[in-house]
Amino acid sequence: MEDSSKKHLSRRGFLKYAATVGTALAVTPAWDKLQAANQAVSGSSASVKERGNGLPHRILGTGKAAFEVSALGFGVMGMTYNRSQHPDKKQCIRLLHEAMDRGVTLFDTAIIYGPLNNEELAGEALGEFRGKVNVTTKFGHEVIDGRATGRQDSHPATIRRYCEESLKRLRTDVIPMFYQHRFDSHTPVEDVAGTIQDLMKEGKVLHWGMCEVNADTIRKAHAVCPLTAIQSEYHLMHRDVETNGVLDVCRELGIGFVPYSPMNRGFLGGDLNEYTQFDPDNDNRNTLPRFTPEAMRANYRIVNVLQRFGRERGMTSAQLALGWLLQKASWIVPIPGTTKLSHLEENLRALDFSLTSEEWTELEHLVSAIPVMGSRYNAEQQRQVQ
Repeated sequence: MEDSSKKHLSRRGFLKYAATVGTALAVTPAWDKLQAANQAVSGSSASVKERGNGLPHRILGTGKAAFEVSALGFGVMGMTYNRSQHPDKKQCIRLLHEAMDRGVTLFDTAIIYGPLNNEELAGEALGEFRGKVNVTTKFGHEVIDGRATGRQDSHPATIRRYCEESLKRLRTDVIPMFYQHRFDSHTPVEDVAGTIQDLMKEGKVLHWGMCEVNADTIRKAHAVCPLTAIQSEYHLMHRDVETNGVLDVCRELGIGFVPYSPMNRGFLGGDLNEYTQFDPDNDNRNTLPRFTPEAMRANYRIVNVLQRFGRERGMTSAQLALGWLLQKASWIVPIPGTTKLSHLEENLRALDFSLTSEEWTELEHLVSAIPVMGSRYNAEQQRQVQ
């Protein structure tokens, strides 16, 4: 827990901090200036690097499937895909290195992101650090000649081909964790699990996971090849995994859980509102019912609740959203993404706060009292979720 002068750093304070650090990074070696900027803003002599190296770790999976990672991961997707404007490649690589230097060891990408160029970015930025960090990726969405077809293909031969291609893009000889991105109704899950098991024996994959699948599918897959993690959307505005059996089966079988979009695609951070303009060519939020101006106007009441609740505890709404997930179970590891240094620092500082169970329950009740307007996916995307 930090002292009170740090604890009350607001979101505006984070932006001020980032501006200071950004100027420093452009002039001299990152960590020297980063520490100086940290002292200038907070009045502290603490080293950010030392704090980063001390990030707590968590274990996804059990037994031979166990996978130790930082308690917060990093979603790489938005650096090239589905998140409107983003910095150039050099800036993205610098931010990924900053995340690594702060102690993040879990980075998440997928073949479909781009497609392909998100894996390429992750490989260029992090490929040389194999053993220090883990870049997980996903197969399943069909990609032909660099274009997504909208179909699913998890046939064994396709999985093998995707694995070889991902290894090259990620600049590595082993994938730390390979997820099936979406369920393929044309391929028995037992065949998928068996193929992954073979890839593990060949030393090309260390662990595996599945995304957006139901409890029955998880059981069938786990019986063939033990799963390390399930990845599904989970946050204060979407809690289906609490009631559809997914979290229950993960707890029962000792499988980790990785919530993607832990801040509802940035919304719970408070930076998006009904006037936000999304890039029509590179942002899927344009297609999501929950991100129409009307829905965002109505749903912003939830952000207001988080802001009021956090203000009394020196936390931003983003930190509350991440902290709420972290306290749910020790085997849950959220993967927030960002293209901003200020937000990276803000996200990681969520690990510094500790609220009582009564406080988290109070927050849940306050948020649950506000109905969420709009579905999380449109009809086409929802059909891809099992």
